[in-house]
Amino acid sequence: MSVRFTDLHCKEVICVGTGQRLGYVVDVLVELPEGKITAIVVPGPCRLLGLAGREDDFLIPWCKICRIGPDIVLVDIQPDKCRVPRLKREWPFCQKP
Repeated sequence: MSVRFTDLHCKEVICVGTGQRLGYVVDVLVELPEGKITAIVVPGPCRLLGLAGREDDFLIPWCKICRIGPDIVLVDIQPDKCRVPRLKREWPFCQKP
């Protein structure tokens, strides 16, 4: 199966077992030597109307994807089992000298 990142970007991810909406695909993890997609990344839900940041991200292994449709991605995984801590990204121009 051949999939481009642009085909996955901004598709809604839904858990088949619970029917829970996890969010939208924002990134993928790729194994560099083979160029193989290993997982998709979905940002966690917002806290306090988005003012307090977000909860942990969902890192969903490629093997847990059931179906990729025209506007949704169905996954077969428990949401609690695929949570990973959200990385704090520092922008280069914001670093102190």
